[in-house]
Amino acid sequence: MLLHQFSLSKTQKDQVIDRTNAYIERACASLNLKLASIDVRFDLSGKTSGMFVVRHGKAHIRYNEIIFSRYFEDSIVNTVAHEVAHYVVYSTHKWKRVKPHGVEWKSIMTLFGVPADVTSKYDISLLPLKQQRRHDYMCGCMNHQLSTTRHNKIQNKKTAYHCKKCMQPLRYVC
Repeated sequence: MLLHQFSLSKTQKDQVIDRTNAYIERACASLNLKLASIDVRFDLSGKTSGMFVVRHGKAHIRYNEIIFSRYFEDSIVNTVAHEVAHYVVYSTHKWKRVKPHGVEWKSIMTLFGVPADVTSKYDISLLPLKQQRRHDYMCGCMNHQLSTTRHNKIQNKKTAYHCKKCMQPLRYVC
């Protein structure tokens, strides 16, 4: 499979950016907000179709061009609404504790008229997507599979992960 088969045209990218801005404008009009348009990037890889990111106080949205190229019509509605809803919630609740897909996010999705699905249900098995290796960990009650990113954070002593069920720290299984 050639990767250029899974890229978006300039017109398609412009449509995604326009839809992103249209959802922002809808939220502003309905909720009496003043939100700026947001930087949109098509640099997301892996299995995720979209991601709202805040780094150093600056927000942007990343979209997965490969997934969008295969599921364009669905992604331009559902994924774009999903990520813009995160942007709206972040902008209106910055310092308050809200769940990523909690009632605030769901209310924005309802405002957009889009189902509040947490993850997309795309068949990505035939797409040339990067996937991280998984590493085996254990706690007191079960086995866990952690991504290479999380594994490296543990190995570099930058963080520790605990089981949500038994609350015990995860231990690496060599």
